[in-house]
Amino acid sequence: MHSTDLFKMPQSHVQVRECSAEGSIHTGLDVTIHGLKSVLPNFYQHVKCATRGKTILDHLYSTHRDLYKALPRPPFGKSYHNSILLIPAYKQKFKQEAPVTRSIKKWSDEADAKLQDCFAITDRNMFRDSSDGIEEYTTSVTGFINKCIEDVVPTVTVRTYPNQKPWITGNIHTELKGRADAFKVRDSNLEAYKKSCYALRRTIKQAKRQYRAKIESYYTGSDAHLMWQGLQTITDYKGKHSCELPSDTSLPDELNHFYARFEASNTEACMRASAVPVDCVITLSVADVSKTFKQVNIHKAAGPDGLPRCVLRACADQLAGVFTDIFNMSLIESVIPTCFKQTTIVPVPKNTKATCLNDYRPVALTSVAMKCFERLVMAHNTIIPETLDPLQFAYRPNRSTDDAISIALYTALSHLDKRNTYVRMLFIDYSSAFNIKVPSKLITKLRILVLNTSLCNWIVDFLTGRPQVVRVGSNTSATLILNTGAPQGCVLSPLLYSLFTHDCMARHDSSTIIKFADDTTVVGLITDNDETAYREEVRDLAVWCQNNNLSLNVTKTKEMIVDYRKRRTEHAPILIDRAVVEQVESFKFLGVHINNKLEWSKHTKTVVKRARQSLFPLRKLKRFGMGPEILKRFNIKSILTGCITAWYGNCLASDRKAL
Repeated sequence: MHSTDLFKMPQSHVQVRECSAEGSIHTGLDVTIHGLKSVLPNFYQHVKCATRGKTILDHLYSTHRDLYKALPRPPFGKSYHNSILLIPAYKQKFKQEAPVTRSIKKWSDEADAKLQDCFAITDRNMFRDSSDGIEEYTTSVTGFINKCIEDVVPTVTVRTYPNQKPWITGNIHTELKGRADAFKVRDSNLEAYKKSCYALRRTIKQAKRQYRAKIESYYTGSDAHLMWQGLQTITDYKGKHSCELPSDTSLPDELNHFYARFEASNTEACMRASAVPVDCVITLSVADVSKTFKQVNIHKAAGPDGLPRCVLRACADQLAGVFTDIFNMSLIESVIPTCFKQTTIVPVPKNTKATCLNDYRPVALTSVAMKCFERLVMAHNTIIPETLDPLQFAYRPNRSTDDAISIALYTALSHLDKRNTYVRMLFIDYSSAFNIKVPSKLITKLRILVLNTSLCNWIVDFLTGRPQVVRVGSNTSATLILNTGAPQGCVLSPLLYSLFTHDCMARHDSSTIIKFADDTTVVGLITDNDETAYREEVRDLAVWCQNNNLSLNVTKTKEMIVDYRKRRTEHAPILIDRAVVEQVESFKFLGVHINNKLEWSKHTKTVVKRARQSLFPLRKLKRFGMGPEILKRFNIKSILTGCITAWYGNCLASDRKAL
């Protein structure tokens, strides 16, 4: 091919790609001057071996990378060029991964009905009368539930192939087997073979139609999890796979001791206070417990006690009575059963390649019944006092991240309207904030907040004496008893952290400390270059963290300076524990990209990019054959309007146009 002909190719290739957007385009040519890469950069060359002497003269380009492996072969006839054997590099999916064999419980409406009848006729008083205390009472109830499940719900062994389609049913397997049998005798009975082929096609169409109706029902219902699950199936979305954990048998024990490393620094004993007769103990109702059980997400794993989530949801009305009795007894005695406090840690690698123990994020599995118990306790207004810091925006009614961002921006912009002013914003990052809370310090603060004594004692028991194990694959560590921190998988952990940090407030009028759970931001309002109050505020915060056993991660702590003055001076950095805090031009603050000019171009570009990415599922839904009503419901409003009240008003006209 002549060099001038190469430049005529792009237009024709563009036309071909427009006709077949998802097809693979192949272009083979003999190039003596230069290749096609300079003309069409989105094409990939597959011939990597010499085709004549030591030169690659024969090229094969396609729109996909690594499609073939090229091997040189002798030339055909008297040709001067070697022949090329192209071996597809693609490996079938069912050959890439081995099939998975699992033993699972086969849940059905019939099994749910049998369990409901079993629990309905059971006298719960016999468990309480035969028990010495709440510990034995709870253990006998959970053991009875698990025994009923074992007797009623059958266990089946399933074999899942990696290339198995979700719409494949047992009827399709039956028709496939029938067609295979008819194919063997097709010479003697061709009519039977044709009928089996027609029956198979009809069954496949019916299965796809039923599956499409099932997916559409996810969008018309109120279950967001099922809706997202259906979208993942239709668009063939695959999440990011974490790296495989090593099979070292000593890793679980090493991780368990690493996660419990703060236990050694906790030398303060947490004493229970004497009961006060006038205390108003929280009392839970059967209706509230039943309602909470019915809201359990059945698609998550069970806790260490083995109670399946689907049992609590299906048999909520039958089990609510006995669990209400256990919950109320726990609140009266301020004692939580040990089986409710057990924690199984499943480490998840933070990075693709974990190099140290700190690269594993601890994901805690706790009792499902205890999670429901925590939600019921948290729903009572008595646990969130009115004296809580107004600048703590987490777990407050009618508060959100929008309010925290708006307060920070309003505080900064109001100050910048004045002459000779600028603002320094310090974004604090803590190391293992939830794991290093000392219960004795927390209880002291809860009593200052005037929480009743029985609830304080209940929280003491919740945080102390927690058995913890780490599970890595089939290996499980030895049990450790923890009395420091709170599991990250618990419902109450973020709220207790907010209560623990309620006294972390600004001392100077020119400083503001804004908190959202463990996200803390110090806003310093500087006038006439006087940073004395701001630097004292930062020093006081460091001292407060030291007194409360919180560790500041100076490496991840960032500072941003907003200075609109024409004659700016160089700003000296902030020091925390003799380490310099990095100054940045922009920062992602509670999900919103904010920069030192308080402009929103970067944030709007990020939002527009995410919104455009969300248009791809819309095209996949249309190609899948979803009904027009479903397509009308599809929108990206949640992406475009996130915290929009805080940033949209100050957007540039070009940014608004992009939105």
